[in-house]
Amino acid sequence: MSFGANSILDMGRWALFASQVQLQVTGENISNVNTEGYSRRSVNLEEGPYIDYSPGQLGTGVKATEVVRHFDEMVEAMYLQQSSLSNMWGNLFEQLQGVEDLLNESSGSGVSDALSQYFNSWNEVSQRPDNYGARQTVINDAATLITTLKAVDTNLTLMQERINGEVSAQVAEANSLMQDIADLNREIQVHDVPGQNNANALYDERARKVRALAELVDVKTIDNGGGNYTVLTQSGQTLVDAESAFSLDFRAPQQVEDLRPDSTFDGNIYFDGSDDYEYTIEFVSSNAGDAVGQVGSGAGAAQFRVSLDGGVTWLANEDGSERHFYAREYDDRVNVEGLQIWFGSNAGSQGSPSGTFVDGDRFVISPHQGLYWVQNTSHAEEITPQLHFNGEENPQRLTGGSIAALLAFRDNYVGKYRSKLDELAGTVIWETNRRHSQGAGLQAFTVADGTYRVDYINKALASDSTGLAFGDKLQSGSSFMYVYNASTGLLASSAALDFDGSGGTFNPEIHTLEDVRDAFNRTYAGTINATIVNNKLRLEAENGYTFAFGTDSSGLYAALGLNTFFKGSDSKSMAVNEKISGDLDYLATGHVNGAGEMNSGDNTTALSMYDLREVNVTTSTAVEGTTSQTILDYYNGIVGNVGTDTNRAKFNQNFYQTLANDLNDRQQEVSGVNLDEEMSDLIKYQASYTAAAKLITTADQMLQTILSLKP
Repeated sequence: MSFGANSILDMGRWALFASQVQLQVTGENISNVNTEGYSRRSVNLEEGPYIDYSPGQLGTGVKATEVVRHFDEMVEAMYLQQSSLSNMWGNLFEQLQGVEDLLNESSGSGVSDALSQYFNSWNEVSQRPDNYGARQTVINDAATLITTLKAVDTNLTLMQERINGEVSAQVAEANSLMQDIADLNREIQVHDVPGQNNANALYDERARKVRALAELVDVKTIDNGGGNYTVLTQSGQTLVDAESAFSLDFRAPQQVEDLRPDSTFDGNIYFDGSDDYEYTIEFVSSNAGDAVGQVGSGAGAAQFRVSLDGGVTWLANEDGSERHFYAREYDDRVNVEGLQIWFGSNAGSQGSPSGTFVDGDRFVISPHQGLYWVQNTSHAEEITPQLHFNGEENPQRLTGGSIAALLAFRDNYVGKYRSKLDELAGTVIWETNRRHSQGAGLQAFTVADGTYRVDYINKALASDSTGLAFGDKLQSGSSFMYVYNASTGLLASSAALDFDGSGGTFNPEIHTLEDVRDAFNRTYAGTINATIVNNKLRLEAENGYTFAFGTDSSGLYAALGLNTFFKGSDSKSMAVNEKISGDLDYLATGHVNGAGEMNSGDNTTALSMYDLREVNVTTSTAVEGTTSQTILDYYNGIVGNVGTDTNRAKFNQNFYQTLANDLNDRQQEVSGVNLDEEMSDLIKYQASYTAAAKLITTADQMLQTILSLKP
């Protein structure tokens, strides 16, 4: 190769091209300074080949080899994680503020004020037991309390329903983003030639899509180059694998089984009802040490325990011992918290299963809509966020992003608040009824209808299968009744219920509603007729008699709804007994004294109701277990929990947002466009372009000089 004007011309041509490319890339940077997700680009230059020559090596110019994208993958990976957490806590904080506003007691019309007014009304009626105005005030204030509790519960329920709609929309958005990322991987695979034709715009678009996906779910990425790019959740479920996109699905309630290899059980688990918690059913060895068991109706049936937090903690009895349930068929289905659970055949819920359970067999019931990662048509894995009762998150589920925030808010927060609100309502109902059922109003009864029904009249009232709302509150004990002559008002007889003909007392583990009916008819034969109507107990005085209720150490009257003030068992079903609201004479303010007398001025029961505001009562929820405190303190604890949860969400949102912002700033230091730098580069590249053009002009003049030479 010879050197001369031609080689200088080529060198100028390549220099001109390199400067032109640099100017074009600089212009692209400047024009996209405000484009979200755009990464700054620059041109890599490489010295052209050199030639050994005399007097020494001579170069051939410059070559623009590639346009590179400035982007820090390590910083981006850290940013994605912090962004997911920031979005989760930010969304959670926003939602919790709504609950905090709902329970705001500053207006003077909240639950706390309604509770206080309700208890105060009993104090007022205790001072004037025979005053109908004071009696009506008790009914009115009870109605206000009920309305307030129902309003809070209704609003919390509406929040959960709204969340379901938002989650459905965000799941669809996430699926769309996952498909877009897979499509971009396919395009990158086609267009990207590393070192020669870098698909920078496609890489930027993919990074934008991944960031958008990270706002919805927690993600991590594996970049093996080009289109070989994988997106996973933090718990390991693959969302995008190169050109393949998986999907998320927001599904209806369902159940799954996880049987041990040596299990021979052939059937399925079924449930009825809904709840905010996921139920883990695990079979355990029987008391006799037998590690196997079958579905049955007797005491030898297989037993299982239940967890509402994924198997970290298990439901317990009030004494702290682990609570076990029997595996029953449809006709003997057991009540577990908010669900009825039973086992049937694979063909139908009322069929009979076969085979034997072994220790460790598990079933998982999701009694609400849940989020599932769908690998294929035959395999889906639930990834609904789950908070263990010890405060730790289940690492195998979603732990970041707005979808995780919404579902956690629906189940772990609103679900917890509703559970505690129902426990509050149930405690007010039970404690009020417990006192009222042993009291007396201004007149005796001729008819008394129980307000609580059972599912089976021939099963023990404390059995898990009976379905009695307050069956777990029953104790062994005696229940007294007083019978009066309707004409004279004089006491005709009084006795405790006789359950065996020889003075036997009530035992909730043995006696059924039929037994209670028979005990009434046996004890008060000829004066009171007991019947079962629609699975509720009904008492009718025979002609010429009336009756009143006395001391009941077992809680039987309150559990069956006899002579009770409230109906229902939770916020949604709570109501004043129509017997009382329809006739104020039946509001029990006094009691039957030792002489069997009902006195209009007696205020014993009313005072015990008023004292209830300061009496420690037992409350029990799956989340907190059993506690003892006053009713007002319990409600104040709910409000305090909401405040604590809101402040925690706000703190975490600020914390993770600060981390995310810092990482984003670090990324912008690498990939962001600095106009001052670009303007400086523009001047520099313009000068080099002018110089290259001058070089070409010079080479051209050299050629013209040569051509003008005469031979």
